[in-house]
Amino acid sequence: MGEVELDAGKQVLLIHSHIITYGNAADEQITEQLREEIETMWNEPAATISFDSTNFQVIFRITAELNKDIPELEVLQNDIPRNNYFRIEDFAIGNISFVDGLGCNSGYFKLENLYKGSTTAAHEYGHTLGLDHPKDLDIRGKGVPGIMYPRGTLVDPPYQYDPSIPAGAKGGTMHPMFRKVLPEDIRSLKLHKLRFHNRLSVIGEFSNVYHWPHNQNMQA
Repeated sequence: MGEVELDAGKQVLLIHSHIITYGNAADEQITEQLREEIETMWNEPAATISFDSTNFQVIFRITAELNKDIPELEVLQNDIPRNNYFRIEDFAIGNISFVDGLGCNSGYFKLENLYKGSTTAAHEYGHTLGLDHPKDLDIRGKGVPGIMYPRGTLVDPPYQYDPSIPAGAKGGTMHPMFRKVLPEDIRSLKLHKLRFHNRLSVIGEFSNVYHWPHNQNMQA
């Protein structure tokens, strides 16, 4: 989720998102790593969109903070569209990181999924902006996989976990490290359809889910 700012003078469309991490595995280092990955990858296409026949450069401005013991009520009552809340833990049911739907501002990340270069944070951020996984998960012959392709996608050999393995076999699917934010990912946000009031608009919606540690739920 984010707040979108239209700067007509500079012909820039700024998407502001603030990442707030909490949980037992959250720390300053992983928080900054998430921020940097999201901002770097989503700015990489240097995309532009057209408003009223004028081209605007799309720029993502991502900030972040660690609030390890954030009160549940603070998340539930949030009314700031820039804020995104992600619990980070060593354990996650299903062994996956996830967010709370398409166009949301909360989720639960498994620390193991967040190694540097994993693209997990950038992928999940795409979901918070409203993007789903593509329907066609066989993109052999189409080159670099976009950021929203999930694990298990069939890709050209250079983008597999192991290029020598037949497609679809263990090791013969997309390694998420090869995902990139492509210009078509920016187009899929349909930013040209946003309605602005005093130069501001919102992309995504408030989910404001406070997540408890999954291992705590299992012990209860």
